[in-house]
Amino acid sequence: MSLIKSNNRNRLFPWNNAGLKNFLSTEGFFNDDFFTNSSLTPAMNVKELDNEFEIEFAAPGFTKKDFVITLENNVLNVSCEKHEEEVKNEEDYTRREFNFESFNRSLQLPDTVNADKEIKATYKSGILKLNLMKKEEAKQTPKRVIEIA
Repeated sequence: MSLIKSNNRNRLFPWNNAGLKNFLSTEGFFNDDFFTNSSLTPAMNVKELDNEFEIEFAAPGFTKKDFVITLENNVLNVSCEKHEEEVKNEEDYTRREFNFESFNRSLQLPDTVNADKEIKATYKSGILKLNLMKKEEAKQTPKRVIEIA
């Protein structure tokens, strides 16, 4: 018996269908980041270090005040929202442009994270970095060499 990999995502999310993307992109009007998966959530890196976890989100174009970071029931929620609007009135026309960007990402934290400790958050050069401390019992102990008697 052989296994065949199946991808049913196109039935659930028709905008991910390559044929639909190609059809819409020929018009030029629909050639937009909305139709790519990468525009829906930012790239994320998670590093496990000896004493902490480090989580990085690639979220360029935002400011510190655009982010809302919450922790409830051991679930870390990172959301971001930015609204921009420009209205220009000249002689006999009005030009109005607006932009809206947002994302929301929820992460179930492992039991090894000390949720009672302070979570440090920094945003620099388009990278949101969160540092979550580990519980004392979860920290890695140094390697010991055991002598044979």
